[in-house]
Amino acid sequence: MNGTMITSMPNPGATVVRGDRSCDVHKARDAARAFADSLTPAPDGSMADTLVLVVSELVTNALRHGGGRYTLELSAGPDALAVAVSDLSPAGPCERTPDRSGGSGGFGWHMIRSVAGRLTITLGPGPGKTIRVRLPRELRPEPEGASGVGADLCARR
Repeated sequence: MNGTMITSMPNPGATVVRGDRSCDVHKARDAARAFADSLTPAPDGSMADTLVLVVSELVTNALRHGGGRYTLELSAGPDALAVAVSDLSPAGPCERTPDRSGGSGGFGWHMIRSVAGRLTITLGPGPGKTIRVRLPRELRPEPEGASGVGADLCARR
């Protein structure tokens, strides 16, 4: 694959983006923003911003740690927006302490977990995994004692 491909799906309001270069993160963010803007009713500004941020984090990680290619799927229901990012690596995200000195990051997975209404990691079929995030249209704070998802897959990295 060379570049990004964006297609509308037969499902009303669904979008698929495929990419294989670091510049594709910007294109994935643009696709997420356009997707949010196309919805009726439109999500409020903070929900649209959260969608774009989640897409950016998942696609960046797929390119950096997931084999260099990704497929992004966006869809919407009456109560939630759904993001699915597939890549070529079976390794899941690793839980780590964010680097507050500005060096190596570590904030993305924590942020995704805090805004997700539901989060799943599915292996296969074939090589790789799919991370699915359900974003409630109304954001709520992270529940007390929220546990990491994907810790068992982290060792596969």
